[in-house]
Amino acid sequence: MNAQDLSILSMITNASVLAQAVMALLLVISLVSWTIIFRKWFTIKSAQRATNRFEEKFWQGAELNALYQEVSHASKDPGPMARIFEAGMKEFRRARQNGATGGADASNVVLAPASRAMRAAFQREMDALESSLAFLASAGSVSPYIGLFGTVWGIMNAFRGL
Repeated sequence: MNAQDLSILSMITNASVLAQAVMALLLVISLVSWTIIFRKWFTIKSAQRATNRFEEKFWQGAELNALYQEVSHASKDPGPMARIFEAGMKEFRRARQNGATGGADASNVVLAPASRAMRAAFQREMDALESSLAFLASAGSVSPYIGLFGTVWGIMNAFRGL
């Protein structure tokens, strides 16, 4: 046995087809997982920055109609918090225009649809941020077993070679 037989490339090329398939599968799962991880990291960081910008404007006491116009006409993505605000404000304006004329019950007629719209927008934002997490969970759970299968297969082949 020489040093070239122990190189990673020669071990891969001399492995059985099943062992090569296991290695290829693990490599693909790893590459896809790292792609998702980095993409999620950038997405979450971007959402945090956009949320901080929006909250700063919101809590400075900006007039809500002006803030709504700014968010709805923004050329750059305003972020998840701004989209939730936009959905609520849009529904609030629509309900106020169509319904309430005054009184205690009128506020519920206006606020209930706005609250529902904001909950729906919140759920959409959460779904977008959580997308691909099921793949990461599955890959993290299954990969050790795939690797173990490859190890057992290799040990069985080694015993057969004795």
